Amino acid sequence: MPPLPLFLLQPVLKRIVTKIAADNPDMFDRLGHHRHAYFLVDPVDMPFMLYLRPDPEALDFKALNRRRALPPHCARISGKFLDLLTLMDTEQDGDALFFSRDLIVTGDTEAVVCLRNALDDVEEPIAESVADMFGAPGRGALNMLRRAAENAQKRKGSHS
Repeated sequence: MPPLPLFLLQPVLKRIVTKIAADNPDMFDRLGHHRHAYFLVDPVDMPFMLYLRPDPEALDFKALNRRRALPPHCARISGKFLDLLTLMDTEQDGDALFFSRDLIVTGDTEAVVCLRNALDDVEEPIAESVADMFGAPGRGALNMLRRAAENAQKRKGSHS
């Protein structure tokens, strides 16, 4: 399968980060000086990584090709896409994912904790907000991904 043309994702990611920031301006207070940091979110089973700068004055959220050299970042959060989605979509305990090694954090863990706390302050889960931006197809896709994540968790539980 040919690589995904990432330039097609960039406007969608920009729209997502702009809307989340506009709907939740108070979340940036929890980030403190880490709002100026870059975070690399690496869904290891996807053909790209996400690069986030949660600075309300200079928001940046884009997809990067895996084959490129890693850009400067303060922290990297790696895991399977469905685990990262579950973390963003629910009250999933990030510590449990970390200690089970389903989520790998490298770099400045304080920055990651601040980012997680900021996301916890968001009223509606980020995944729901994003799905709502795309109407019925977005909500349908989220429900499908939720079922896939639930089934993956059940399979993990049966193999433990």
